[in-house]
Amino acid sequence: MAAVAAVLCSITASDWLIGAALVALLIRHFRFGDELRFPPVKLPLGLFFAATMLSTFLSGHPFREGIPGIKKFYVCLVLLLVTSTFRRRKDVRTFVVVLAGVALLSSLWSFGQFAEKMREARMAGIDFRVYYTGGARITGFVSHWMTLSGEQMMVLILLAALLLLNRWDWRLAACGAVIAVSLVLGYTRSMWAGTLLGIGYLVWLRDKRWLLIVPVPVLLLLWWNPAGVGQRILSIYRPAGDLDSNRFRAICRETGVAMIRAHPWFGLGPEQVRAQFLDFIPASEPRPLPPGAYIHLHNLYLQYAAERGIPALLVFLWFLGKMLLDFARVREKDWVVYGAIAVTIAVLSAGWYEHNLGSGPILTLFLGICACAYCGKSEVPPRVDS
Repeated sequence: MAAVAAVLCSITASDWLIGAALVALLIRHFRFGDELRFPPVKLPLGLFFAATMLSTFLSGHPFREGIPGIKKFYVCLVLLLVTSTFRRRKDVRTFVVVLAGVALLSSLWSFGQFAEKMREARMAGIDFRVYYTGGARITGFVSHWMTLSGEQMMVLILLAALLLLNRWDWRLAACGAVIAVSLVLGYTRSMWAGTLLGIGYLVWLRDKRWLLIVPVPVLLLLWWNPAGVGQRILSIYRPAGDLDSNRFRAICRETGVAMIRAHPWFGLGPEQVRAQFLDFIPASEPRPLPPGAYIHLHNLYLQYAAERGIPALLVFLWFLGKMLLDFARVREKDWVVYGAIAVTIAVLSAGWYEHNLGSGPILTLFLGICACAYCGKSEVPPRVDS
């Protein structure tokens, strides 16, 4: 539980805790015979790892350059850890409460950051939306606003599943409201859309009539426009020139398609999209290029196809689809299973606009949540060792 929750504030702490939890789990297994359980996704996950290794070897670049992409498979141990240790739905509820608590503290910290950003913009005499959108956004306890928003999106959806489909708790609801405000202030449109889809799915399950009020908060934000949030929403289809990243993301998609056409089978190799990005930008694209982070394709699907090849992407989609299908096949679904489905919907939709699962913290939290849905629904009594 700590290994996954720690990723909301420290990648290093999470990595060390994953290792410590694995050692403890193996000791319990070999000394006391505790069962090691892994979700039924070993085949697609193993093939994706093999495709990644093959792409690295065939890329023609030093192997060490692809190590960061390979190292991310380490966090897949979370699937083993969670499914082997969580036995009761009470464990999962505690897990969600812990996640919400850490996310709450991170959100509160982000409010202070937001106030500081407003002060900096005012002191510099720059329009706040111009100053803030350009890269000075809140990050909470993590290092990037996109990571913060991705984590908040998943925690918020899990809280919604617990509150709407299990048991209402005004304290958790208040916690979710604070996290939601921070998510809105993060200006991350892809995570806004993912959150609306995920929570919309849960609301549809709870009572379809409630969907009529879902647009109300969006309309209020458009009308009130606090801190330029309404303008940011409108920028989805009416961007303010290159201030909003619409054109930049279109260039990323065109570049990704060019990469895939040039290397359809094994891709450029892990970590090579960043190194070769500028070489594949279409010559027809007007210069100067819009500002943006030209380090990946900001699209989960194009990124893996360009980096590791189309077969690797298909195997990766098999991995995600297998989990989603397993959740859908559960006969007696509860809030945990529905919450995992909603989180998956949100992550997959946001992935079209961001390489979200390429981020270690996002991947760790996502896999931890999915693993919860694989935990036995029945209340399993603790093992008594002779």
